[in-house]
Amino acid sequence: MTDAAPIEGGDGEAEPARSRFSAGYRAWALFILVVVYTFNFIDRQIVGILAVPIKADLQLTDVELSLMGGLAFALFYTFLGVPIAVLADRSNRVWIMTAALAVWSAMTAVCGLAQNFTQLFLARLGVGVGEAGGVAPAYSLIADYFPPSQRARALSVYSFGIPVGSALGILLGGVLTSYLDWRAAFLIVGAAGLLIAPIFRLTMREPTRGGLDGGPPPTPAPVKEVVSTLVSKPSFWGLSLGAACSSMMGYGLIFWLPSFFVRSFGDALPGFFAFMPAFLIPAEAGPVLYASYFYGAILLIGGVAGIALGGVLADRYGEAQKSAYALIPAAAFVATLPFFLVGVLATPLPIVFAAFIVLQAFSLVWLGPVIAAFQHLVAPNMRATASAVFLFVNNLVGIGLGNLIIGALSDGLAARFGDESLRYAILSGAAFYVVAAGLFILTAPRLKTDWHYTDERSA
Repeated sequence: MTDAAPIEGGDGEAEPARSRFSAGYRAWALFILVVVYTFNFIDRQIVGILAVPIKADLQLTDVELSLMGGLAFALFYTFLGVPIAVLADRSNRVWIMTAALAVWSAMTAVCGLAQNFTQLFLARLGVGVGEAGGVAPAYSLIADYFPPSQRARALSVYSFGIPVGSALGILLGGVLTSYLDWRAAFLIVGAAGLLIAPIFRLTMREPTRGGLDGGPPPTPAPVKEVVSTLVSKPSFWGLSLGAACSSMMGYGLIFWLPSFFVRSFGDALPGFFAFMPAFLIPAEAGPVLYASYFYGAILLIGGVAGIALGGVLADRYGEAQKSAYALIPAAAFVATLPFFLVGVLATPLPIVFAAFIVLQAFSLVWLGPVIAAFQHLVAPNMRATASAVFLFVNNLVGIGLGNLIIGALSDGLAARFGDESLRYAILSGAAFYVVAAGLFILTAPRLKTDWHYTDERSA
């Protein structure tokens, strides 16, 4: 499976030489990483569409829903991410990801057994515990599978797991809830993830750390050294805080838009899908199923297009101009604004659908460029830990506050606007994209100075 030296065996021993994997195997490795990331987001975002029946069944408020969907997940996901990434910089990343996948899938299934808010909150904490080990090790693995000139595109392909997983989470949640109930949806998707875990472990190999970056094989860096390296670089703060601002809106939209479509367009959604065959829509289908189709299509089409665009542009322009890794996302965030306003305020469903597709695309352009830039702010032996520190800032703010701010605003505006309160709560979030764009623009000139240069010609 390699072009040169043998790859690591199943017992986790280090490779005897700095091997290069064949193109076919690298394609498989990236594919299975995308599959795992897809399940990461299925289990993370399925609560967005299930929030409607959960709220009705357990009698929850919008604030309780946002705490369950955001803060409960974010607490352990962000705080455990750094120590798990430190371990990933020192040990077998494949084993860490396998264990993480098994834990978060099992806890997703446990969500289906919850009988009240407290039990559901604790089960979502468990999902966060598992998913804490799912992303930073994957970033590090991809950086060791692909040379610097291909990393933004490879990381963009990996990031397809976000829109694909989010879309599948919304679609599966809507379909399974319509045919069964919300508890069965949690149980089924959790069980599916558990089936993927052994496949991932048996087919995924551990590459040589830093093998495509030139120089001698790296030794693990102390956590203090990684943190001091990052915080001394202004681009770390600009990229992290800019991404966090965008994620506040991104995660907030993924969680709340299904409820928004149900509350504000519930009566109109069936007509929008009049073309669909009857077997896809049961006779007793309610607005939740139609909203899952509607938003699932937005996530899939817009998300994949935007992430692909960001990766291609970053690899094309970033090699010559490091500032492109920040300027490309900044331009995309500015471009979201008119489509954001149209999507939230318009009433004809075709216009809403088209506007949100473009909004979704522009809002996710940042993933490939920013994640690739972070792999180059530090040495190869720091990448997993550095990625986790970035994810700590991004997700604690993005997941923890995005859902909560929109939910709290919606509850506060309910007395005046009723079911339309969520529309105006979402509308206020456009400001976060403006702040994100400003932070990336300020960061762009610093990237060339903060870049960790290696002998990339050897890759």
